[in-house]
Amino acid sequence: MLKKINAWLHLWLGLASGIVVFIVSVTGCVLVFEQELKSLTRPWSHSERVNNEPYLPPSKIAERLKTSLPGKETRSIWYYGHGEAAKVTIDADSMVFVNPYTAGVQAIVVGDDFFHFLLDGHVGVWIEGDVGHQIVAWATLIFFILLLTGLILWWPKKWTKSEKEKAFTIKWKAKFKRVNYDLHNVLGFYALIVAMILTLTGLIMGFAWINNGVYFLASGGAEPPKRVRSFSDTTQIIAPSSIPAVDRAFKKGLEELAVYNQDAIIIGFPDDPQDAIYVCTDMDRGAWRDIYLDQYTLEMLPSSGVQVDQLNFADWLRRNNYGLHVGAIGNMPTKIIYFIASLICASLPVTGFLVWWGKRKKTKRVGRKIILNYDS
Repeated sequence: MLKKINAWLHLWLGLASGIVVFIVSVTGCVLVFEQELKSLTRPWSHSERVNNEPYLPPSKIAERLKTSLPGKETRSIWYYGHGEAAKVTIDADSMVFVNPYTAGVQAIVVGDDFFHFLLDGHVGVWIEGDVGHQIVAWATLIFFILLLTGLILWWPKKWTKSEKEKAFTIKWKAKFKRVNYDLHNVLGFYALIVAMILTLTGLIMGFAWINNGVYFLASGGAEPPKRVRSFSDTTQIIAPSSIPAVDRAFKKGLEELAVYNQDAIIIGFPDDPQDAIYVCTDMDRGAWRDIYLDQYTLEMLPSSGVQVDQLNFADWLRRNNYGLHVGAIGNMPTKIIYFIASLICASLPVTGFLVWWGKRKKTKRVGRKIILNYDS
């Protein structure tokens, strides 16, 4: 009885979520290598470094851009590392790529690019607003259940040699139906662990209650820290320094705050006197550290993230969730593994549908034969 219920759930949940799972998995395959593909297809995203010259500080780049792009205000500057162009955000849908040593404009990207289009499909199946996000989140939850029900269906009744061969190998010389079944059953098993990591990390991003629940379990019962916005202390305004505050924050981020990938940093320009200066460091393997500095004293404000080597397991898991989701956690080896696993996940709704369709046609043929025999 339980096996029948499990098989019924696997069938109908699979049919219900199949299209969404296919879209999310296929787009995920490409997004795994987003940075590598961007590097290959965007020659203007690189900048040659001559004689180990240092970065231009943020204020200098912003000042020179006022000449190149009059009327545009710099919001933030992303320094990706030496030899790479810096990305300057100037408004909601425009990005400027500049040489970080000369501030020369190398490219202006307006609107969404191909990878943003893929991301929209991955997180919301190209449906605007919260509706698309909810569709993907619930389909991901269903897929997690399908992985569990699929494991139960895959599990051999007896661990004999023939049963193990059926469970672990694809019979390529068999008829199409058998090969298709093996592609669904065997490949699904081999991709199971990575698929579960992909699914669980996606659920953490999709549902706050799962995010909090995982943190609760990983921390041994603690609640996740609440996010609070920090402000600069305007009573500490002092005489203007010869070095702008964003440049001093930039220097502090590179030389004092960064632990990993120390040449990569993001600086956010404060809009108002009470705003903090945003500094992002430790951008390594899909993780990063958000830091907020008082723009007058450069003191680290309470909303700042903890240094990487001081994180407990629950906070480490939360900070590295994105890296675990996209495969960046282990650099190229894990990206390749994630790509293959995502490709298998994309194939499962297709092979599963074909298994169901084949059985459905077989049932109809058997039904017709029974009727004919009865009439005779």
